[in-house]
Amino acid sequence: MLTREQMTRLFAMGVRAADPHAAVCDVLADTPLHLPDGARLYVLAIGKAARAMMQAALSVLPAPHAALVVTNYENAESLDGARVMAAGHPVPDENGMQAGLAIQKMLARTRADDVVLVLVSGGGSALVPAPVAGLSLSDKAQVNDLLLGAGLDIVTMNAVRQHLSRMKGGGLLRMAAPAQVQAMILSDVIGDDLRAIASGPTVAPIAAREDVRALLAESRLWDRLPQAARDALARREDTSPLPDADNRLIGSNRMSLDAMARACDGASILSDALTGDVGDAAAQIVQTVRDGGGPRLALFGGETTVRLQGTGRGGRNQELALRVATALDGVSGWRFLSGGTDGRDGPTDAAGAVVDGNTLARIRAAGGDPAALLANNDSYHALELAGDLLVTGATGTNVADLQILCIDA
Repeated sequence: MLTREQMTRLFAMGVRAADPHAAVCDVLADTPLHLPDGARLYVLAIGKAARAMMQAALSVLPAPHAALVVTNYENAESLDGARVMAAGHPVPDENGMQAGLAIQKMLARTRADDVVLVLVSGGGSALVPAPVAGLSLSDKAQVNDLLLGAGLDIVTMNAVRQHLSRMKGGGLLRMAAPAQVQAMILSDVIGDDLRAIASGPTVAPIAAREDVRALLAESRLWDRLPQAARDALARREDTSPLPDADNRLIGSNRMSLDAMARACDGASILSDALTGDVGDAAAQIVQTVRDGGGPRLALFGGETTVRLQGTGRGGRNQELALRVATALDGVSGWRFLSGGTDGRDGPTDAAGAVVDGNTLARIRAAGGDPAALLANNDSYHALELAGDLLVTGATGTNVADLQILCIDA
C-alpha cells in the first residue's frame, strides 16, 4: 500500500499535468496567434491560474497593447508586462468589482482589426462579479452564499450567476466587440462544458433566464434571493446573437487523471465524474473498499457538493475524506486522499486530506468528537486534530478535485 507521502506525490503529479504555463506555451507553439497587419493585441487572464497563463503568453507573443490579470489573492504576484489585480474567492469582494470595471475599460478601447486573447481558468466567476444594473456586491455575495450552501453543482450555480453579471454567459464577447476574440480555457468543470467554466465569459449562457427562474423556484431558493436579484432575473433577456469567438480547451481533470494513471503501475481510473452530494460520493468510495477484488490503487476525479447545516470550517474534499473515515472507522488496510487541484478546499488553507482507518481514533485522542464535528460541517478542525490535512499551498492551477484510494493487497 502506498504511504501518505507517496500518495501526496502522486496527487502532485496530477496537479503538474494541469500546469497552465506549459499548456498555453504548447498551444501557441502548435498554432501561433495570427495578428493582422496593424492589429493591436490585448491579453486578458481571469481565474486561479491566470497569472501563470499570462506569463506563458507573454513569453511567446509579441508585446501586447494591454495585458491584465485577475486572480485570487494567493496567486497574485507582480508580473512584468501585465497589470495584476487580486480579488476574493469564493465570495466576491470589492476588488473583484474594480477588476470588472478595469476589464470593461480595457475592452472598450478595442477596434475591429484588434485581437483579444482571453485566458480562462476556474474561479473566474467569483473573481470578476461585474453585477448587472441595480445589483450590489452585497447582493451578489448573498446569492453566492445561498448557492454554495444549497449544495447545487457548479453548472447549476453558474447558470444563475451568468444572468446576474455583465461579464458572464458571453458578456465579455459583447464588451470586446468588434474585435476578434480567441480564448484558451483550463477546465475546472467535470465534463468540460465551456459554458460553465468561470461562468462562460466567451460562450453562450447555460440556460435561458426563464429556466433559471424555474430552477431557483424548484430549489426553494427564489424567495430567499435579494429583491434586486429577483428583479434582475425577471427582466427581459437580450437574445441578439453573440459575436463569434475561437474557444479552445487546453487542460482538464481527465487529463490529470490520465497522467496519474500512467505514472503508477496498476492504477485504474474508476470514475472521472465523482460529483453530486458528498455523502453519496463517500458511499461510493466506501463500497469500493468493502467490495474487495477491485484495483489496489483506484483514482477518481470530480467535484462534489456539500449541503451546509453547521457553522464549522471545511471544504468538499475534507468533508468527503472525513465521511469515508467515519464509515470505515477501525477498518485496516486502506488509505484515501481527496484534494482540490488549486491547493485550497473551501475557505481554508488546506487542499484536502489523507485519511485511513485510524483517523477517528486520532481525533478522539486529541479530544475531538468526530460525529459532532462532522454534523457541524467542521471537517477542517476534525482533520487538523488527526494530523490528516493535506496542505500544498496555492498551486497556480485549477482542474477540480482528484482522489486516490489505496487498498492493501
